[in-house]
Amino acid sequence: MRRLGRLAAGLGTATVLVVTASGCVTVHGELEVVPAATKSEAAKALEDFTAAYNAADKAYDPALDEDRVTGSLGAINQAGLTARRKNNPQGNAEHTPLELNDASFIVPKKAGWPRWFLADTDSNRDQDDGKQDTRWLLTFVRTGPDAPWKVSYLAVTSPSEIPKFRLDSDGFARPLPSADTDATLATPPADLSSTYTGYLKEGTPDVFAPGSMTSGWREARRTTRRAGFSYQYDDQTLDSGTFAPLGLTTEDGGALVFFSSKHFERQTAAQGLRPTVTADVRALLTGEVKTTLTKERVSSQLVYVPPKGAGATDGKVRVLNRLPGLIAAEGS
Repeated sequence: MRRLGRLAAGLGTATVLVVTASGCVTVHGELEVVPAATKSEAAKALEDFTAAYNAADKAYDPALDEDRVTGSLGAINQAGLTARRKNNPQGNAEHTPLELNDASFIVPKKAGWPRWFLADTDSNRDQDDGKQDTRWLLTFVRTGPDAPWKVSYLAVTSPSEIPKFRLDSDGFARPLPSADTDATLATPPADLSSTYTGYLKEGTPDVFAPGSMTSGWREARRTTRRAGFSYQYDDQTLDSGTFAPLGLTTEDGGALVFFSSKHFERQTAAQGLRPTVTADVRALLTGEVKTTLTKERVSSQLVYVPPKGAGATDGKVRVLNRLPGLIAAEGS
C-alpha cells in the first residue's frame, strides 16, 4: 500500500494549500451575528454560478468556472473538466445549458467568515412529475466581503426527502455544526466525515441506515471479483477548510448536513495481466500502468441526522445523496 499512501499524502498536501488560500478567517472584527446574504445577493450568486458552469461545460475549460466552485464540488468539477478537455479539445459537442429555476434560499445567520447559504432549485435535468422529479441543492460559500460566492456542495434528491428547516421569526435558519446542537443529535455533524470513512473501513460506528451508499457499498466492495485481479480500498477524512461540513437544523430537531470524504481504490493485476485504463482515467493519470492502478476520488454526501432517541428511523443517519468524482490516478 506504499504507493497508495503516497497518493493519499499528495491529496493531503493539496488540501493544505486550498485551506491556506481560502482565507477562511474572521476579518475586520466582524463578530456580529448577521444573515449570510440578502435574497437578491443569493439570486445573483445562483445566476453567476449557472452562467459560469455552462460556459465551462460547453468549452470543457475549467478556467471558466474555477472562481465559482470550491470544496468537494470544486475538486470534482475541475478534475472532470480537465479530463474531458484532454479527450475533447474542441469542447462539448453535446452541451445542453443547465437551467436552475424555482429557487428558494435558506439563509442562516452567523458571525464572521466564511458565510454561506443553501439554494433549493429545480433543474432541467429531470422530469417534473413522479419518481423522476428531483431538486438540486447547492451550498454557496463566501470567504470574505470582497470574495465571490462559490458552490462547495451539490446534492440531487427527491423533494420528499428535504426536511423543513427551523427558522427564526425573521425567516433565517440556524447553521450547524455547533457544540450546543451536537449533544441533541444522534451523531455530531462535525464528525460525519470521520464517522462515515470509519464505517466504510470497519463497519463501525454503526450509525448509518442501510442503503446503497452505506451497507450496500461495503457489500459491493467485499464481493467484487475479477479473475487475476485483487482490490484494495482506503477511505480518508476530508473535513477542514473548504471541505468543512455545512448543515442546518430542522423543525423536528434533526439536521440536514453536507460533508466530504476521499476514497482510494487500488487494482492489482497478476503476472501477464494489466488493469484497464479508460480515457477519463488516462487523462488524469500519472505514472505507467503495468500491474497496478490507483484511483483517487473526492465524494460529497447529503445526510439527514435525526435527533437523539428518534424511534421512527431507529436513530440512524440517512444518506440522501452521494456525489463522487475521480480527481487523480496513478499507475505502477
